[in-house]
Amino acid sequence: MTLSRPPSRLDGYAPIARAIDFLVANAEGAPSLEEAAGVVGLSPAHFQRVFKEGAGVSPKRFLQFLAAGEARRTMDRGGSVMDAAFAAGLSGPSRLHDLFLVSEAMTPGAYRRKGEGEAIRYAEVDGPFGRTLIGATEKGVCWLSFTEPDGLARSLAEMKGDWPAATYREDPGFIAPIAARAFAFAAGERLDKPLGLYVQGTNFQLKIWEALLRIPAGDCVTYGDLARAVGAPKASRAVGAAVGANMISLLIPCHRVILSSGVVHNYRWGAARKKAILALEAARASAA
Repeated sequence: MTLSRPPSRLDGYAPIARAIDFLVANAEGAPSLEEAAGVVGLSPAHFQRVFKEGAGVSPKRFLQFLAAGEARRTMDRGGSVMDAAFAAGLSGPSRLHDLFLVSEAMTPGAYRRKGEGEAIRYAEVDGPFGRTLIGATEKGVCWLSFTEPDGLARSLAEMKGDWPAATYREDPGFIAPIAARAFAFAAGERLDKPLGLYVQGTNFQLKIWEALLRIPAGDCVTYGDLARAVGAPKASRAVGAAVGANMISLLIPCHRVILSSGVVHNYRWGAARKKAILALEAARASAA
């Protein structure tokens, strides 16, 4: 099966990202289609088509799922979502295959060497939630972060801090098809072949990241839910640290973990971006 978004469409994400930022920032005022279209310099009809094609839902539907109660609605089901996923026997390899993600963890020895011998190619690209830095080796995607609002230099420094012994080369041509497939997968589209991830972390971190992959798009769980799911019910703080250490955002969905109060916070790239991702996932899931 082929992708519906070829790599040449990556630039088309720029107006969608700007529109999403505008809608999140002005959600309480319920901006009109005309106002949102004006922000990106498109006619209302053209904007409606572009947004729905790129985001998977209409601007109106997206705004509906930005309502304050939406995070609480999904969070209220958090325990059952996590329990059901684990009870169904969705173990790592089979679940990752179902999701069309293939995750390969570094060996303990390689982890201690912090990327020594690894060649990471990277590029900054447009994505549905803004400019994005993607790094990848021949084994798979090893980094995905948003470069706004702090800039590319900050994201590059973070990536190199996580992989200090690796070598780096900017290579937009290598990253472009990977980015197209990563964003298609994040939008719930089937891929023509598995998308590889290459992660490094402690055993506990790997266990948490595997558990994150079991949370269905459109749902949220709490840190406590996640801690109980991995057999560490009293380790919510350690779970939070492991969630925050995730180096492949969007694909390993750390954004689906929220506070038990239902408050959306604690996201490396801001609560507004986390709220936007959750709202878009929930809207797509509802539409499906």
